[in-house]
Amino acid sequence: MKFFIDTANLEQIKEANDLGVLDGVTTNPSLMAKEGIKGVENQRKHYVDICNIVSGDVSAEVIATDYEGMIKEGEALAALHPRIVVKVPCIAEGIKAIKYFTGKGIRTNCTLIFSQGQALLAAKAGATYVSPFVGRLDDICSDGIDLVRRIVEMFAFYDFKTQVLAASIRNTQHIMQCIDAGADVATCPLSAIKGLLKHPLTDSGLAQFLADYKKVNG
Repeated sequence: MKFFIDTANLEQIKEANDLGVLDGVTTNPSLMAKEGIKGVENQRKHYVDICNIVSGDVSAEVIATDYEGMIKEGEALAALHPRIVVKVPCIAEGIKAIKYFTGKGIRTNCTLIFSQGQALLAAKAGATYVSPFVGRLDDICSDGIDLVRRIVEMFAFYDFKTQVLAASIRNTQHIMQCIDAGADVATCPLSAIKGLLKHPLTDSGLAQFLADYKKVNG
């Protein structure tokens, strides 16, 4: 399973990349705002800065909700860097835009997926990725991981090449559940990725090894 980091924070991206396990980055307008990045030109420069750190795909989201606006923004974003993947919302105009981008060889990430049917439409339009939102479904007492599993099974049955990118990952447990569900990608906060390192037996074992070494070597 690939790991993407879900942030616009360059320091966190660098830290995740330095671990040697980072496969890409996802961003959105909320994450840009959190970093205080304002203005279209500043945001586009920031996307390029991210692309210069990582060697994998970087999802850059369109703001427009109309077809013409999505096309204009998406083409401009795709032109910024070869690693840019245009992130498009799962609405009717978005599906149309994904079909257009697919015909132009522009890769896409269909975001805000909350049902199997939405994922099906995005895959039929040629989306590179679909992003089911695990945490937001869990927030309303639905099962986000079950949706990921059902989309994975559907794509395998119909031989779609679209990758399932599990989004809205809140914690390390979500990552483990995404592995079991067969997600192609999980996009996570840095804390969730680093949480995979934690185990009390690792800590106690290392402490014992160091203590034994000290006894022998002083």
